[in-house]
Amino acid sequence: MGKKKVKKCGTYIGGQAVLEGVMMMGKTSMATAVRDPDGQIQIESKRLNKGVHAQRASKIPFVRGVVNLFSSLMRGSKTLMRSADVYGDDDEEAGKVESFVASKFKVSLSSILSWVAIVVGIVLAVGIFIVVPNILLNLLQKAFPALKQHELAGLWSGLILGGIKLVIFIIYLAAILLMKDIRRLYMYHGAEHKTINAYEHGIELVPEKVKEASRIHDRCGTSFLFIVVIINIFIFSFFGWLTGIDGIENGVLKAFARIGMEIVLLPVITGISYEILRFLARFDNPFVNIFKAPGMLLQKLLTTREPDEEMLAVAIAAFNKVLEMDADESVPETSFVTSGLLTKMLDKTKKKFWAEGIDESDAEWIYSLVLNVNRSQLGVERKVLVSESKRIDGIVQKRLSGIPLWYIFGDTEFYGCTIKVDERALIPRPETEILADIVVKTAEEGNKILDLCTGSGCIAVAVAKAREDLTVTASDISEAAISLARENAKRNGVVIDFVLSDLFTKVRGRFDIIVCNPPYIKSGDIPHLQREVREHEPKLALDGGSDGLEFYRRIAKVVKSYLVSGGMLIMECGEGQATDIIKLFPKRDFAMVQKDLSGVDRFVKIAF
Repeated sequence: MGKKKVKKCGTYIGGQAVLEGVMMMGKTSMATAVRDPDGQIQIESKRLNKGVHAQRASKIPFVRGVVNLFSSLMRGSKTLMRSADVYGDDDEEAGKVESFVASKFKVSLSSILSWVAIVVGIVLAVGIFIVVPNILLNLLQKAFPALKQHELAGLWSGLILGGIKLVIFIIYLAAILLMKDIRRLYMYHGAEHKTINAYEHGIELVPEKVKEASRIHDRCGTSFLFIVVIINIFIFSFFGWLTGIDGIENGVLKAFARIGMEIVLLPVITGISYEILRFLARFDNPFVNIFKAPGMLLQKLLTTREPDEEMLAVAIAAFNKVLEMDADESVPETSFVTSGLLTKMLDKTKKKFWAEGIDESDAEWIYSLVLNVNRSQLGVERKVLVSESKRIDGIVQKRLSGIPLWYIFGDTEFYGCTIKVDERALIPRPETEILADIVVKTAEEGNKILDLCTGSGCIAVAVAKAREDLTVTASDISEAAISLARENAKRNGVVIDFVLSDLFTKVRGRFDIIVCNPPYIKSGDIPHLQREVREHEPKLALDGGSDGLEFYRRIAKVVKSYLVSGGMLIMECGEGQATDIIKLFPKRDFAMVQKDLSGVDRFVKIAF
């Protein structure tokens, strides 16, 4: 025989099995880990906000058992419902029902179902373990009148009633094992026990090692329920004999008297049973183990099953999350990705973005594009399906990490064109569409257009697509940007001549219009730009030198050599730069400034 493993460290963490997962609860936090339909482990973690009165009650012997039982029932039911939400139905009709309930009654359908489940559970428990045993006792007393005539009839009635409850309890546990979902639930119950036992015995918390731990634990709820039944037998045997309930002649009145007494004394039974369980859990010796044995046997035969390693990984994830949160109060809470109501989910995302300094409109774009609805329709209530929620959450998490929204989506709309975007070039700004529009409306048939600093190629592509009668050339110093611009030209079906060039160095020929959106951010301002810009967009396309005008000066020196007589230079610039830029071109026919939609001087047109 091998040596019995001795506990190296106790733990205050306990838990319960849920649908395809495990909930673990510590001193200050709880975490539920669930393996979702895609095989990924999702974790929802919460801080426990116990009121002052609840904290005090939880320290009072006998009272704390009642408090813990009630809170466990509430928490357990809600946790089960939350784990079921991970497997939420992606059914359109179900979504319509939930949306109707939300818009009509201003409540969540899932919260209603959660309360209904609690009420139904309590009613069934009272019916199965209180009402039915009393009915069976009455039938036995009618069949065997001697049971009522004995001088210790009350004592015998209590013992028989308790025996009936014990049999029903065991039959109930065995019967529900016939259900596939319950068998899996009991496997996760085993995973919960193995994880806690492994930690208490100093075993490394990895599935292949945790599976060797015992799936039986002396603080299990199964043992608690068994103790409740046993204490119930003793208390009601005593009270039945002491109060003389069996002396009541009216059978219906007698039954109601028993049921009422059971309900009234339930808190007493719960409190006593909880203290006994705590006491037994403190010791591990042959004598005490005799009293633990029945509960342990029930765990082994009925309420736990051997889990697989994937289930153990889920239990370990929940356990480790509680350890982490209890050790560090700064660890944030997490939530499952589930179905939900559009307006509530959108509002929650906006608050997250606001807290991180991200424009709330990004949240609207995410929901609009994923759900394929216009941003103006986001106020119309509907159910967001699980599949949609997962995609939204993935995008939201990337956005919160600082990645620009359009890099996440991979493309953006620009002047009627779909432009691929990534970190090879700047993301096209809405105001730059005006620059493209100026070129389109200014160019005459057969004109040759040069797009300097083309970046993603958005201007060149937009102009070429809008005006097939034009010849378009695009240049950039970045080989990566040129590569991206070629992809965008192909995607939009336009022909553009691309040149890898530092401004004009490798450009040949003269053009009717030269358009340029050069880097114009002051070098000193770049560290203060938005996080997503400074960390992800290419600095080469942003840095315009100490005053932001470096590229405009370089262009001013040679641009006339690349323009035909009467040609035009059209450029975008930063706020407050237009006047200084015009001064760089003293030998011009005329110059004019055009504002963007915000009223900022944004575009400079210079004719030569």
